[in-house]
Amino acid sequence: MAEMSFWDHLEALRSCILKVLAALVVVLVGCFIALPYIFDAFILGPTHSDFFMCRLLGFAYGPTQGVEIININVAAQFLTHMSTSFWMALVLVFPYLIYQIWVFVRPALYQREVKGVRTAFTAGTSLFYIGCAVGYLLVFPIIFRFLAQYRIGTEVVNQINLSSYMSIFLSMIFIMGLVFEMPILLWLLGSLGIINKKMLRSWRRYAIVVLLILAAAITPTGDPFTLMIVFLPLYLLYELSIVFVKNG
Repeated sequence: MAEMSFWDHLEALRSCILKVLAALVVVLVGCFIALPYIFDAFILGPTHSDFFMCRLLGFAYGPTQGVEIININVAAQFLTHMSTSFWMALVLVFPYLIYQIWVFVRPALYQREVKGVRTAFTAGTSLFYIGCAVGYLLVFPIIFRFLAQYRIGTEVVNQINLSSYMSIFLSMIFIMGLVFEMPILLWLLGSLGIINKKMLRSWRRYAIVVLLILAAAITPTGDPFTLMIVFLPLYLLYELSIVFVKNG
């Protein structure tokens, strides 16, 4: 294949960007239309006492009461509708974004590099979605239950503002999505020769301590049950990383 000029690369990049933006706009419109039908059941799901994790926590610690979300800003519901639609569209378009990045960089790769990069893109996308799911189903309900029921005094009543709820909801889910990219990061460092299997195995005890501290920071409840719920997926990610990192 003939070598591409600078302007050819620029045109290819422009084409990829326009395709991603077009897909984002289409999905954004779809999310904006569908959001009112799924907002109560999906996004506000963790506030309901019959949510999966709430039932599990209720079994361990007693019944969990539902939480009422309020709005105190005249434009907040519309702005939340817009911003949430955008973030949902971005998450849904993410695989297509990764695909377009792959289309753009593939001509610059040697044949032996293609398989590794393609696997990394696929695994990275899958792990991001798994992390988001763990954040939604496990981590966020634990944190929200603790914060929503925490009271500094008996005279202070918690009324959760919509903007406050959406801020912690989105941040927790995206943080967990990024945390689950740990195997890809360690695989990349292994591919560059910075780390290897032997090093990761020898660091296992230190990794356990660091991951326990990270899990404790994510879950402020302080009890071992919720700590283990968050710690175990993180530790499994570390062990998974050892499997894929090259030998020294």
